[in-house]
Order: sequence, then structure tokens, then C-alpha cells
Amino acid sequence: MHITDFSLDHFSLRGRRAIVTGGNTGLGQAFTLALAKAGADVLVPTLFDDGGETAALLDAAGVRYHELTIDITTAGAPARVVDVCVETLGGVDVLVNSAGISRIADVTDFGREQWDPMVAVNLTAAFEMSHEVAKRMIPQGAGKIINIASLFAFLGGLGSPAYAATKHGIAGLTKAYADELGGHGIQVNAIAPGYFATPITQETRSDSEANRRIVDHTPAGRWGDVADLMGATVFLASPASDFVNGHILSVDGGYLVR
Repeated sequence: MHITDFSLDHFSLRGRRAIVTGGNTGLGQAFTLALAKAGADVLVPTLFDDGGETAALLDAAGVRYHELTIDITTAGAPARVVDVCVETLGGVDVLVNSAGISRIADVTDFGREQWDPMVAVNLTAAFEMSHEVAKRMIPQGAGKIINIASLFAFLGGLGSPAYAATKHGIAGLTKAYADELGGHGIQVNAIAPGYFATPITQETRSDSEANRRIVDHTPAGRWGDVADLMGATVFLASPASDFVNGHILSVDGGYLVR
């Protein structure tokens, strides 16, 4: 592409088909809405009933949106998700591995009961979803896989060794798949969100000491809003990022540099 050929159309996702796991709640909802607003049709595999909230948000986008009730950690589920995406939307061009859980306990109380579900959802499901979409993307010579990492892909995990371990694992999976799939025209990158104001973080934000500690450590001087993630999502899903591969993009208000 010559520099004179570049335009804002390179950020358009019109005609693209996307899967966003866990895409109707929390940060995942922002990823879904971002892709839809850029023109993509979206399939969301989920176990969470949002009462039609996400569908209502997408109604004005003029794209196709489908929710599939399924547990992506069960045997055969990732392949089923991809098959349904192809059947309903006509193909798959973008995968966002957004589904994730976190459980907190002191190190002496954090055992396999806490560890195993987090590894299954946060890491193994992301691997299996990536494995299945790669089978579709390689023949078409194009595709985007966006994994959702975390600041804890770089830091320790006080109270949750499984969360830190799975997010470090996501970083490694991102780089390994980027290396292997780059030659097929497929880019694999990750977004590492910082501290965001969501219902999950309400308790921390309500604790004045904890809240001050996080805000003071963030150069932006505030918690992130989920809308802060939407531009990064569109960029990594669009042709504008075709030469970006194996990158972990921190969207953290500068937290990691302080």
C-alpha cells in the first residue's frame, strides 16, 4: 500500500464477521459495541443473560448481532461457536477472546478449586477458540485474533496467582500464535486493560484508601472508562493494524510507566 492509498476506510470493519466471547457484559460489551459501530457483524457466545441490553445498544448500528448460549469450556464448544458464526454470519474474520473470571483468596487458601476454573476460562478457552478460528482464517489468508490480557500479564497477582498466571499465559499465547500465523496474513495481538470502572471494581473504588492508591499510581489520574478500550479494539481488528503482530497493547492510563 502506498501512503497516498491510506484513508480512514482502513479502520472500517464493514462486512467483517466477529466473535467476542463474553461480549455482552463488562469490558466485553465495550469490545462488541466497538466492533459493531465500526461495521462488523458480531456473534457473542455467553452464559450471561443481559436481558437484551447489548442487543438494544447495537440496534442503531445496523449490523447483525447474535448471542449463543454456550459454555466455551466444554468439549467441542469452541468448534461449535465457530460453526455457528459461519452458518449465521457467513464466515469469521475477527476473534476477541474476552471471556474471563477472577477469584481472590489468600495464598494458603488458593487451591485447585480456585485455580482450575480460571485456567479453563481465561486461558484454555482462549487457546481452543484461537485454534478453531485459525482453521478458517488460514485458507482465507486473513484474520485478526485479539486476546484480552491485563496489567497482570506484567505484574504479580496478589490474592490471585491463577489470574496472573493465565494473563501471563495469554501474553505467551499471543506471541506464539502471532509468530505462527503471521505468514498466513493473520495478526494476533492482545489488549492489556488497566484499572477500569466496572461493577466488578465497585468495591475497590468505594474503598477510599485503595481507590487513592490506584488513582495516584495512574498518570491519567483516574480509573478507565470502558469506552477507553473501544478505539484500541477497532484498530487491532481493522486493516489499519495489518503490520502490527504479536503486540500487547496496554490501555492503562500510563499505570505501567509509573
